[in-house]
Amino acid sequence: MSQTWWRGAAIYQVYLRSFADGNGDGAGDLAGLRSRLTYLKELGIDAIWLNPWYPSPMADGGYDVADYRDIEPVFGTLAEAERFIVEAHELDIKVIIDVVPNHSSTQSAWFKEALENPAARDRFWFADEPLNDWQSIFGGSAWSQVPDGQWYLHLFAPEQPDFNWANPEVHQEFEDVLRFWFERGVDGFRIDSAALLYKSGTGYEDLDEVHDVYRRWREVADEYGERILIGEVWLPDQERFARYLRPDEMHTAFNFDFLSCAWDPADLRRSIELTLDTHTPIGAPPTWVLSNHDVTRPVTRYGRIDTTFAHGGALHGTPSDPELGYRRARAAALLAMALPGSVYVYQGEELGLPEVEDLPNEVRQDPMYARSGGTNPGRDGCRIPLPWSGEEPPFGFGTGTPWLPQPESWRKLTAEAQRTDLGSMLSLYRTGLGLRRKLLGDGTLTWLPMGEQVLAFTRDSGLTCVTNLGADPVPLPAGEVVLASGPVEDGLLPSDTTAWLT
Repeated sequence: MSQTWWRGAAIYQVYLRSFADGNGDGAGDLAGLRSRLTYLKELGIDAIWLNPWYPSPMADGGYDVADYRDIEPVFGTLAEAERFIVEAHELDIKVIIDVVPNHSSTQSAWFKEALENPAARDRFWFADEPLNDWQSIFGGSAWSQVPDGQWYLHLFAPEQPDFNWANPEVHQEFEDVLRFWFERGVDGFRIDSAALLYKSGTGYEDLDEVHDVYRRWREVADEYGERILIGEVWLPDQERFARYLRPDEMHTAFNFDFLSCAWDPADLRRSIELTLDTHTPIGAPPTWVLSNHDVTRPVTRYGRIDTTFAHGGALHGTPSDPELGYRRARAAALLAMALPGSVYVYQGEELGLPEVEDLPNEVRQDPMYARSGGTNPGRDGCRIPLPWSGEEPPFGFGTGTPWLPQPESWRKLTAEAQRTDLGSMLSLYRTGLGLRRKLLGDGTLTWLPMGEQVLAFTRDSGLTCVTNLGADPVPLPAGEVVLASGPVEDGLLPSDTTAWLT
């Protein structure tokens, strides 16, 4: 794999708790992941990104980290994580892990010390009374009180106290954490809530000081060769967003504008052009993302009248046409794979899994649900354990009862059921990712004029991608169709379909 592998990589996101259960306790783990590495190799991915695998009380699915230098016992051991990294590398698969620098856990050694010794509280945001009326991103006040009367800041759940990045100890701690994992072979970090680290009297998002942190992190990464930093940066201002991708900061950042975009030709073209215009001047490769562990799954989202995504769960439960959503999700997958840069695949996306919106309230575990008083259903619906095989739950996920229930209807969507079906979503992803590795990835595109309802472009290799978002079939340009998301007859591309031609 080339030294700049990350510029055009296909990266698979593993939400470890829901991927595969190797010990039968109902939760996914490293044993389960290691047993499925061949599946990921055959899928055609270049790297795995794992959500937090650190020791955690799981108040927010592992994003409340108690120890950044160890592995959550439910998932396995540090030695097993090291073996996983070696085994992935033997298959030429890179490993990217999450790092969570905005907040910790109330069960971390530092926060426990702060509760016992007020002199040690400068690593967090403590005050005699709330300094402002900020609200938690998960609902409710962003300030909670400790027994001696002081208050601490948490932009997320109360179990996730925010670090004070004005304290040099915090800087040193995270530089040491990066080195700890780089020395164990990790190829990069995805940086959670990357724009939120610094706080001022007027706000906490995208303050200028945060860039000094990532310049220093880039220096650390560069000490270890070709290691990468990937930012989770939710910013509507693309000029501000681009600052995180300057040559001495992060290598890439998630493209949430594209992820949130409606299934609409004008909106999608605007998003693609905005993305390319943002990245090209600074020499950074774009990323293309359709879903992740926080987002309604595409099969459900694209089946709605409103096909956009926004946090808050406002569209949860609104009618969705499963056949329409499935067709559009297939077309969107090939569109995303064909664009210049890197592409992310969230586990289960390759199986065409829908969002599970009818979970019983008593099994929901996302703090968004509890903190909102039930008005926000939370993100559990896209985190249901994967179906691997069989006719009934747990569908080969493991021998125990999964931590979230799987729908009976998923028997048709298991990896086993789709493996030999050439028309399945899994086959589409396998073929698409295989062709992408040979013909696509990093580079540029040239738009083709095919009408307002069609997105069409040619890539550097000569491959042409055509997506029809209109109601009527459209004639394809000259060339051989090497892959299509749906049937193509008599040279006509149906509605909500993407074709690749050479």
